[in-house]
Amino acid sequence: MPTVNRRHFLGVLAAATVAGVGVARETVGVPPRTFPAASAAAASPGTSGLASPALLAPPPPGNRIPLPGGGALTSLPGTGDLLALTVDDGVNSEVVRLYTQFAKDTGIRLTFFVNGRYGSWTEHLGMLRPLVDSGQIQLGNHTWSHPDLTTVSQRQIVDELTRNDRFLKTTYGIDAAPYFRPPYGKHNATVDAVAADLGYTANTLWSGSLSDSTLITEDYIIKMANQYFTPQTIVIGHLNHLPVTRVYGQLVDIIRSRNLRTVTLDDVFLKP
Repeated sequence: MPTVNRRHFLGVLAAATVAGVGVARETVGVPPRTFPAASAAAASPGTSGLASPALLAPPPPGNRIPLPGGGALTSLPGTGDLLALTVDDGVNSEVVRLYTQFAKDTGIRLTFFVNGRYGSWTEHLGMLRPLVDSGQIQLGNHTWSHPDLTTVSQRQIVDELTRNDRFLKTTYGIDAAPYFRPPYGKHNATVDAVAADLGYTANTLWSGSLSDSTLITEDYIIKMANQYFTPQTIVIGHLNHLPVTRVYGQLVDIIRSRNLRTVTLDDVFLKP
């Protein structure tokens, strides 16, 4: 059998299989790049201007609005210039570290939907905690171990949400309620009712995706960002695979070129 170029093969494979927003559990053994500090005079090659200019600040706290009642939250209401980039799971500890460094370097505001079972959330506690305390990174509940909640008992739904809730309170000192994201986006009336009884009334889905829950190419991630980095969109990404860590500069360029303000959910909505 002839030798196959692995990078070429992965690129072709990704282009053919990028549909869907499931959760993969593999990691990619490609060394990630590091990123310049925000005070650096210029970005290193390929980071495309991470250091300057600064991203636009979020709206002032006085602009926060009540959470919409009823149904899942899929986008930010009204018209404006806001972009909520929400990032799930935490399978790959290095991706969690680099996303956190990305936030430190650029000021981008992010909401992480955490599965507490992954060691990445304790391994990088010292790096993450200051950004969580400042409000630049918000943590939401994505269940403890990422089951399809529509296929388990009500007792298991409670266990998944409450175990992750305790983890976030104990480890980060925060109450993630009311925001939870059901794994795979799958929910029904039972899931929503059980979650609401636990204080998780904001079932947070999305209106755009980086499509990076599985291994895809860097070019495809940028294609998705160009499509979905638009005003008032909630975009889902994942903390599972390294390719996204090599396109942070391009992601920031898209945000800046469109004069978008990155926000956490807490930047937009009043706490109930």
